[in-house]
Amino acid sequence: MRFALLLLILLALALPAVLLAAPGDSEPPPAPRQPLPPVATSTPAPLPPVATPEPTPEPGRPARPSRAVGLPYDGRLVRGRQLPESGPGWATWDPIRKRVGNRGWRRWGTGRLLHVLRTVLGDYARRHPDAPPVLVGDLSRPRGGDFGPRFGGIGHASHQNGLDADVYYPRVDRRLRRPFHPDHVDRAAAQELVDAFVRAGAQYVFVGPSLGLRGPSGVVQPLGNHDDHLHVRLRG
Repeated sequence: MRFALLLLILLALALPAVLLAAPGDSEPPPAPRQPLPPVATSTPAPLPPVATPEPTPEPGRPARPSRAVGLPYDGRLVRGRQLPESGPGWATWDPIRKRVGNRGWRRWGTGRLLHVLRTVLGDYARRHPDAPPVLVGDLSRPRGGDFGPRFGGIGHASHQNGLDADVYYPRVDRRLRRPFHPDHVDRAAAQELVDAFVRAGAQYVFVGPSLGLRGPSGVVQPLGNHDDHLHVRLRG
């Protein structure tokens, strides 16, 4: 009898331990946390702007004039005008793709700048009817603003308010390409263009330091990276 009672007590003490050790009763350990995917920190470079068409005036009302706002190196262009791809005595040159025909969004300016370009280059063509067209490079973007390296090449520090234009010097071999070396430049023709833009009232004409081009010291100024083109800037 005592043996049976002792056996029952031992069974009662062992039962909780067996139940605690039974499989499936305890909560499974948490799964290891998976690392979150890295967050991208870089942003894609903005695409070049799409050129907007020149505004069409309402019937019976003249078009509102374009306006240069701010400085050539910190400004914008209001109601700009787009220089056509080519015209009498001139064509446009894309300095990034290195070919005739500059993209439309790279050739916007004030109406006054377009008038000066057409007048000076048209007069040059009439004086030299057998000369190839003069190449015109970048002006401003459709609404002005930054025209730096993200738009190709070394970019422009200015060209922001529609008062700047690049005009490539004619070549001695008469090829319709920009002069890639100072020896390619027809210096007499280049000097003639510099003089013409000075007479047209340019505030500055920046020229290549290797070419020996001359003009009023306050207007015609040598500047690096201009041995292939002159840079004309009108007064604001």
